[in-house]
Amino acid sequence: MKIIFRTCSLLFLMFILSFCNTNNATPPDSAYASERDYFYNPILQSGPDPQVFLKDGWYYYTQTSGGSKIIIRKTQKMTELKNAESVTIWRPPSSGMWSHSIWAPEIHFLKGKWYVYFAADDGENFNHRMYVLENSSDDPLTGEWILKGQVTPTTDRWAIDGSVFEHNGIIYFIWSGWEEYENVAQNIYIAKMENPWTIDGDRVLLSRPEFSWESVGANADEPKVNEGPTLLKGIDKLFLVYSASGCWTDDYCLGMLTVNANVDLLDPASWTKSTEPVLKTSVTDKVFAPGHNSFFKSLDGQEDWILFHANDNSGDGCGDLRKPRIQKVFWRTDGTPDFGRTISNETPVRKPSGE
Repeated sequence: MKIIFRTCSLLFLMFILSFCNTNNATPPDSAYASERDYFYNPILQSGPDPQVFLKDGWYYYTQTSGGSKIIIRKTQKMTELKNAESVTIWRPPSSGMWSHSIWAPEIHFLKGKWYVYFAADDGENFNHRMYVLENSSDDPLTGEWILKGQVTPTTDRWAIDGSVFEHNGIIYFIWSGWEEYENVAQNIYIAKMENPWTIDGDRVLLSRPEFSWESVGANADEPKVNEGPTLLKGIDKLFLVYSASGCWTDDYCLGMLTVNANVDLLDPASWTKSTEPVLKTSVTDKVFAPGHNSFFKSLDGQEDWILFHANDNSGDGCGDLRKPRIQKVFWRTDGTPDFGRTISNETPVRKPSGE
């Protein structure tokens, strides 16, 4: 039996080393490394538009859940998300402006309270707008969630994929929206907030689809797409990472805008767009259409990780076949993030530090 065990252990370590061809799949630190130190993507078998927020050692995770409710999962280990406590915190009314197509919820803790931002409409996509819920409980899985209303700038247009971040004491709202009233392109907008449920003033355009890799799938019936913006903070720069091209295509990918941390974030000229995707489909790894990402710190605060959804197969599209995946973010010497390449489902990945 000892010979069999040692043989299996050796085979496991050889298996890990054989897949160390990406900057995220790292070999064991020693011969005593255990399979318990590793996990495999995806972390759930379904999870479109995943997002997570870390507070006091707990991760609070949410995603699009059939467009009919908002669910929050709570866990101390992202690699064990499938075993997390799960609570449906809100269901929409049967009719009204926020009754249908509940998309891409995000949970955040701001000014001492919990907030969930989500897109919804009345059954007509033309009327999609952003809304926000508030909860004053310490634990967002308990207490009462109250609808604060629509989050809207002065220019009220179609809007989805809202996210927030704080910088230098100011809350900013970022989202995807139409410039006017026709579904020809989804742009990325930013606005300053008066409080977590009120935009102060009007929106500012940060990005519109302009490169070929941002426009795959666009035709007379489908728009060019920039959507799903979220923020990653570096040492002296901020990085807004967003999804580009149609989610119905395998070319759905991630792009990035960069800005110095000490400038006016509402000045579009301060932002620089990447000329190539920062994460895209890998046919070799069998990971298709990676997008709609979020970021989180490891439990010990030493590592940055990206959370995103992707398909296992070509042509799986925009539905519930999308699965949440996580991988470590590395940092280049110039202070910019390196997302590497996607990691196959068969590759063991070292768990976030602290797990």
